[in-house]
Amino acid sequence: MPFIPHTADEVTAMLRAVGVPDIGALFDEIAPGLRIADLPGVPDGLPEWEVGALLTERTAGDRNPTCFLGAGAYQHHIPAAVWQLVSRGEFYSAYTPYQAEASQGTLQVLYEFQSMIAGLCALEVANASLYDGASALAEAVLMAVRANGQAGRRVLLPRALHPAYRAAVRGIVARQGIELVEPGFDAQTGRSVLDGIDWTGVAALAVPQPNFFGVLEDVDALTDAAHAAGALVIGVVNPLALAILKPPGQWGARGADIACGEGQPLGIPLAGGGPYLGFMACREGLVRQLPGRIAGRTVDMDGKDGFTLTLQAREQHIRRAKATSNICTNQGLLATAATLYMSLMGPAGLTTVARQSHANLRLLCERLCALPGVTPAFSGPTFNETVLRLPGDLPRMLDGLLERDILGGLPLAEHYPELADGLLVCATELTPPAACERYAAALAELL
Repeated sequence: MPFIPHTADEVTAMLRAVGVPDIGALFDEIAPGLRIADLPGVPDGLPEWEVGALLTERTAGDRNPTCFLGAGAYQHHIPAAVWQLVSRGEFYSAYTPYQAEASQGTLQVLYEFQSMIAGLCALEVANASLYDGASALAEAVLMAVRANGQAGRRVLLPRALHPAYRAAVRGIVARQGIELVEPGFDAQTGRSVLDGIDWTGVAALAVPQPNFFGVLEDVDALTDAAHAAGALVIGVVNPLALAILKPPGQWGARGADIACGEGQPLGIPLAGGGPYLGFMACREGLVRQLPGRIAGRTVDMDGKDGFTLTLQAREQHIRRAKATSNICTNQGLLATAATLYMSLMGPAGLTTVARQSHANLRLLCERLCALPGVTPAFSGPTFNETVLRLPGDLPRMLDGLLERDILGGLPLAEHYPELADGLLVCATELTPPAACERYAAALAELL
C-alpha cells in the first residue's frame, strides 16, 4: 500500500479538531517514567530511494537453498492468481467483518472456505479459520472438554504429535484444570500406541495424520478405541494429504468428531514463519461448541442469496462466562488465499500435488538410503516426510549441506533424545529428481 503523508497544515488542522496542542498530548495517559526518550542504535530515517537501494543491496546477498525441511510448514507451488487476487484492496486492507451486511464479498469467501474445509474433512461444519494449526488444536481440546461435560478433563496428546503443537496446547489449557497425557510411539513403525492407557476421565484423543515423523497412523483403530472408551476424537491433519488419504469424518466406525490443522499448504507462502492459517471442522452435533466465526448462507426478502455471521458464541457477542472461546479474530486474509488456491487447483490438482509429493519423497529416500549408514528410522507408511538415521556428526553434516545451498532437514535430538541421530526430511512437488540427486551427492561427500 503506498505511503500517503500528511502535511504540517493537515496535522495542525486534525489536532485542532480533536482539541489537543500537539501529537504528544495524545499519549498523555502514559506515565512519564514509561516513555522512551530516544532510541539509541536506531539510525535516522532515509529517503525512500536510499531505503530501496539498501534493501536491494542486502537481498542481493541472500541465498536460495533447496529446501528439504518440512515439519509443519511446506514449500508448495502457489498459482500466481492466488496472491494477485488476495492483494486487491477489497481483501488486503479489509478487517474481518463484524457487521454481516457490511461485507458480503468477504463473507461469501469465508462461507466457501468453510464448505471446502468441511468437504476435505468429510465433516458437516467448519468455522471461518483460526490463527494457526497449533492454536486450532488447543481450541479443539477445549471444545472437546466442553462437549464431554463432566465425563472427564484428561486429553491424550501422543508424543508423535508435533512438539510445537503440544507446547502450544500446554500453554493454553494447562491453567484450566485439563490434564494432558502423552502416549508413546512404537520404535519400529513410528506409530502412536495406546498400550497401558488409563481411559478413566479421558475426554478426547488427538490423532495426527500424518504424525510428526511423517508416518501414517492407524487412524481407524485409534478412533474406535477412543470411542469405545467414551472419548471424542480430534483429527490433526495435513489438508493437502486429505486429497489422497481417508478424511477424518470417515475414520473408524463413526468418524472423528473434530478435525483441525494447519492450512499453510493451501496457497500460503513460508514467509519466514507466518502468518499462517488454522482450520477446524466438526460433526453437526458439536456446532454450538465450535469457536470463532461461522459464516452462514441465507436468502433476503427478494429471494437473493445472502451471507451472514451466525452462532457467534464469542466473548464480544455474549457474556464472557458463556463464550466458547476468546479468539477475537481469524486469519481472514489467509482463508481467502486458501479458498482461491483450492478453487484454482480443484480436486484433481490437489490430488496431483499430493501424489507427486509422495513420489518425490520415495525417490529421495531411495537415493539417500543407498549411502553407507543411512537408514529409515521407521517402517510405517509415509506421506511426504520421513525420519532417516544418519551416522556421524549430524549438526556438522547439516552445516555442510547448508554451505552447498541445501536445507537438509530437521534434527530431532532436541525434542526426541532417543532419535539423536534422526533427521526429518521432506519432499513436495517442488522437489524434482535432480534436487534429490544433488542432495545425495552432497551427503555422500560429507559422510
